[in-house]
Amino acid sequence: RNFRCDCGNSKFKNLQCKLLPEKGKVNSGNKYNDNFYGLYCTCKRPYPDPEDEIPDEMIQCIVCEDWFHGRHLGAVPPESGDFHEMVCQACMNHCHFLWAYASQLAVPALTKVNSLEDEGIVLKVEESEEQKKEIKKESGVEHQETKEGKQMEQFNEPSTSSGSDFLNIYGYCSKFLQKFPVETAKTTSESFCKLKELQSKQFLKKDTATFWPLNWRSKLCTCEDCLKMYSELEVQFLTDECDTVLAYENKGTSDQETERRDPLMDTLNSMNRVQQVELICGKYN
Repeated sequence: RNFRCDCGNSKFKNLQCKLLPEKGKVNSGNKYNDNFYGLYCTCKRPYPDPEDEIPDEMIQCIVCEDWFHGRHLGAVPPESGDFHEMVCQACMNHCHFLWAYASQLAVPALTKVNSLEDEGIVLKVEESEEQKKEIKKESGVEHQETKEGKQMEQFNEPSTSSGSDFLNIYGYCSKFLQKFPVETAKTTSESFCKLKELQSKQFLKKDTATFWPLNWRSKLCTCEDCLKMYSELEVQFLTDECDTVLAYENKGTSDQETERRDPLMDTLNSMNRVQQVELICGKYN
């Protein structure tokens, strides 16, 4: 992503770049991670690893673009067909706002270890004490909201003794909303932020990677404050639907099909039946 070749700079002094002849000595925009030295994942091992006897799938993080073993993500990945993109542990800590979205959008990680235990892989699936406290706190808040909701229902029910007062208040509010409907709606739409709405609710942060379904990026907030935050974190590409792994795969498939196409057949298909027969007869005569 946003990467330039190194030919013609200080790394390859005697090789001139044919695309950009005038190039600086260093590509300051390029970021070189361990992948450029043949090392991957948090274990910093090569792939394929001749010393690794455990069969495991490598999954690429969409943020840092590093590749990780499925067993080194802090959680058991869902089935490969259940998710489309993954964000690793380090990038979840860097993009902390994603945890608010994960509670609503992310594909849950598997909780059953199954045959991985037989391979000698130990994965902690038990909740920590801190997580248990957060869950209890969340359930307590839900209970409190339910209790307050019932109290509000009782309060909203007009009693027989104060029916006239209730009707007077209701009539006043109706007139106010009829007078200022456009201004109220406009203010609400301008100040609305999906992220703030999600952050106002209880959500759980974990020290694990997260797994995301198709089109989850389209659900990210694009208000002015959020766009500024994406820029500061250098993750503006998260709102770009053309940046996804699926988009790159589709582009690669389309390019391959274009390369296979025969120019003569394309010309033939653009003609009517008479022109096709005349061309074929003229070719073989």
